[in-house]
Amino acid sequence: MADELNQQLGSAEIFWNLTDLYNSIEDPNVNEDIAWCEQEAVAIKTESAGTVANLSAQGLMALVTRLEKLETRLGKLSTFAFLNFTTQTQNAAAGAFLQKLKEAGSRISRETVFFELEWSSLADEKCQELLADKTLTTYLHHLTSMRRYAKHLLSQTEETLLIEKSPVGRGSWTNLFDKVMGHLKFGEQQRSEEEVLTDLYSPDREVRKQAATELTEGLKSQLHILTHIFNTLLADKMIDDRLRKYPSWVSSMNLYNELNDNSVDILIAAVTSRYDIVQRYYKMKAKLLALPELTDYDRYAPLPHLPTETVAWPQCREMVLTAFRDFSPKMGEIAENFFSKQWIHAPLMEGKRGGAFAHPCVPEVHPYVMVNYTGSLRDISTVAHELGHGVHQFLAAERGYYNSSTTLVLAETASVFAELLLFNSQLNLLQDEAGKKAFICQKLESIFATVFRQVSMNRFENLAHNARREAGELSHQQLSEHWLSTQRAMFADSVKLRDDYAIWWSYIPHFLSTPGYVYSYAFGELLVLALYDLYKKDSESFVPKYLELLAAGGSKSPYELVKPFGVDLDDPSFWQGGLNTIDEMLRLVEE
Repeated sequence: MADELNQQLGSAEIFWNLTDLYNSIEDPNVNEDIAWCEQEAVAIKTESAGTVANLSAQGLMALVTRLEKLETRLGKLSTFAFLNFTTQTQNAAAGAFLQKLKEAGSRISRETVFFELEWSSLADEKCQELLADKTLTTYLHHLTSMRRYAKHLLSQTEETLLIEKSPVGRGSWTNLFDKVMGHLKFGEQQRSEEEVLTDLYSPDREVRKQAATELTEGLKSQLHILTHIFNTLLADKMIDDRLRKYPSWVSSMNLYNELNDNSVDILIAAVTSRYDIVQRYYKMKAKLLALPELTDYDRYAPLPHLPTETVAWPQCREMVLTAFRDFSPKMGEIAENFFSKQWIHAPLMEGKRGGAFAHPCVPEVHPYVMVNYTGSLRDISTVAHELGHGVHQFLAAERGYYNSSTTLVLAETASVFAELLLFNSQLNLLQDEAGKKAFICQKLESIFATVFRQVSMNRFENLAHNARREAGELSHQQLSEHWLSTQRAMFADSVKLRDDYAIWWSYIPHFLSTPGYVYSYAFGELLVLALYDLYKKDSESFVPKYLELLAAGGSKSPYELVKPFGVDLDDPSFWQGGLNTIDEMLRLVEE
C-alpha cells in the first residue's frame, strides 16, 4: 500500500545520498576513522590531562581546536550510523552498526571527559583572565557556556563510569522503542504507524474512527513493553538528576537550552492561561462539521472547503521553494540543495522510523532531512518545517562544529518561521473566502499542535516524572490518568476523550529521547509570531537580520541572539502578545 502511494506521489525515489558521509557500513574509511578517533582521544588525554589549569590562552586554543576536530570526525560517524538505521529499523546489521558506533563513542568520550571537568573546576578569576585573551574569541561562548554545568558534574571516576555504561543506557532503550514501533503493524491491512496516523486527517469520520481503533489496538499489543521502556527512562532521569543535584526534572533541559527556569515557567504559565482559545476553537469546529460534539479522533478532520486532494512531491517541492525564495533568494537557494543534491528522504517504507526530523550532521558535509510524505497539506507544512531546520543548520555550519549547535528553542524558531512563510504564500493563492477560512483554521490547528498541545504534553511529563520519583514504578493506567488529566485541562468540554485515547502517550518518542524537549515548540512558535510581525512592518531590514540570527548558530545565548529584535524572554507580556495574535486569528474565523 505504501509503495503504491509513493509511486502516485512521485516520492518513491526520493532517497538521501549517505555516500556524502560513507559509501556503506563496510566502507574501509569507517573503521579507519573509528581507529583514528580512538587513537587521537588517547593521545589527547596522555598529553593534556591534568594540565588545563596551567595552560596559556594559546595552549587552551590548541587543545580546544584539537578536541573539536576529534568530535567532528566522531559526529560524522555517529550521524551516518543513525541515518542508516533510521530508514531500516528492522535491519539487524544496521542496528548492530549503530550500537557499534555508540560503544566507540563511549570509549572515546571516556578519554576526553577530563577537559570539561578540569575546565569547569577552574577558578572564575583564572577563566576570565584566559577568556579575555583575543586568541579565544572564536570559542568564547562555547567555553563560557560549558561551565554552566560545573555544579552538576561528578568526579572524573564517576563521569568516566557513566560514559562507559552509556551504550546500554538511555540510547539503548530509545533504540528498543524505535524497533518496537518500526516492527509494529496496525489493523487488518498491517499498516505502518505513519499510514494509520494519516487517516486521522481523513474527511470520512468512519475512516478516522477506524484509524483511532487500529492505533489503540496496536499500541495495546505492545503496552507492557512500552510501559516498561517509559518507566526505565523515567527512573534513569530520576537517578541522573539526583546524582547531579538538579532541582527539578526539567532543569537539565532548561540548562541545555541556556534558559533560566524562571523563563520557562513564565512561558508555561502564559500558555496554560489561554487554554480558552483551544476550547473556543474546537466548539466552533464541531458546529462547522455539523457534529453534536467532537471526539478525540475528530480533532484533525478537515473542514468543509479545505482542499483534500493529495499533492504530488514535485508540486510540494515547488510550493516550499517558492515561499522560501519570496522571503529570501538565498534561503530558497539553500533549500533547493536538499532536493537537487539528495539531502532528503521522503517515501513511506516498511521499517522506516515515523515522523520527521532534520539532522545537522557535521559542518564539513551538510544537513539531512527525513520526512514520511503522504501528500497532505499537513505534510507540505512538515517539509517546510524540516527545511527551515535544514537552512538554519546549513548557515550555522560556518561557525564550526562547536558553535553551530543551536539550543532547541531557537532551532524550533527557524522551523516554525518556515512553516509560517509557506502558510502565507499558500493563503495568498486562495480566492474563495470559504476556502481561505478553512485554510486559516488548518493553520490554527497547526499552531495549537505547536503551542498548546506541546505545553499540555510538558504538563504530562511533569506529572509522570514527579509521580515516578514520589511513588515508584508507574502502571500504564497511572500514566494514562496523567495523560488524560493534562489533555482534559486543555480541551475541557470541547472534545470528548475516549478511554482508548488514554494510552496515546505511548507512541511519542520525544518523551524518551529528550525529556522536557516539547516546550521548545511553543517557545519557537510564539517567538515566530512576534518576529513575523516585525517582518511585515519592515521586510527590508528584517530579512538580513533574520539570516544573521540563523547564521549565528549557537555562538551566543538565546537571550543575546534575540536582542536585536527587541525581545525580552522574561517578560510575560511578550508571550501574551504571541497568544493574543493566535486569539486574533481565531476571532477572524469566528466572525
